[in-house]
Amino acid sequence: MNNPALPQQSVEPARARPVRARSLWADSLGRMARNPGAVAGMVLLALLVLAAIFAPQITRYDPAAITPRDRLLPPGAAHWFGTDAFGRDIFTRVVFGARVSLLIGIVSVLIATLLGVSMGLVAGYFGGLADALVMRAVDVMLAFPGILLALVIVAVLGPDLLNAMIAVGLSAAPTYARVTRGAVLQIKTSLFIDAAVVIGAPTWRIILRHLLPNILGPIVVVTTLGVAGAIIAGASLSFLGLGARPPTPEWGLMLSEGRSFLRQAWWITTFPGLAIMVTVLSINLLGDGLRDALDPRMKK
Repeated sequence: MNNPALPQQSVEPARARPVRARSLWADSLGRMARNPGAVAGMVLLALLVLAAIFAPQITRYDPAAITPRDRLLPPGAAHWFGTDAFGRDIFTRVVFGARVSLLIGIVSVLIATLLGVSMGLVAGYFGGLADALVMRAVDVMLAFPGILLALVIVAVLGPDLLNAMIAVGLSAAPTYARVTRGAVLQIKTSLFIDAAVVIGAPTWRIILRHLLPNILGPIVVVTTLGVAGAIIAGASLSFLGLGARPPTPEWGLMLSEGRSFLRQAWWITTFPGLAIMVTVLSINLLGDGLRDALDPRMKK
């Protein structure tokens, strides 16, 4: 029994501390950090980017300087990767070539993303005639192999590095359009989209503030993996003489210049080929890690 002579103390229930929910991107980065393949790809890609940025500090040679007396020297202390038919240092050209190849991949993917995502947003959100027109145009573009479509575009625009980037970007845009349209069709039936329509939000605001942020996951994955494909496509065009022009240090062009010396100077094509392989492998590892990290079914 309570004693009336003793003061009563009010006991307040303990308040639970609010649990701060982690955002999707923070949770995804945490899962990526536990993925050895994604970490390895990120480290390799970071080293390639640093090599491209600090290329003048890494090597003392000029990538375009012709030295006839050093022609076709094998790998050694003076020239780590040997020299080509013009006496140019292969290591220097590979390091400087990282700038060109990464630029091709990034610019091409930016073009493909801007065009493809815009087409996918319009087709998926508005539907009807807009969807039919956009997707039929996408189907026509997808009817051609990507490299063949890029060859046609370069043939129209002319052989040049910038035109090669535009061609690779345009040929990849249909893939981004299809991915974006599929994601928009899933999201636009959500209640928050209906609520935005009911309160009279303008169409551009619904698309940019509500739809686009919620479909960034698949777009980021496709974009990351698309950089690797763009690098290969750009190298292919340069190999065929439709991309970078001599004496630009570009990996595909280096492969083309060294194919006549495969028997006597294997290093001219081997090291640029290895550079392409390592770059594409690192980007694919990073893209696979992003795909797994952003997939809600992989969350444990």
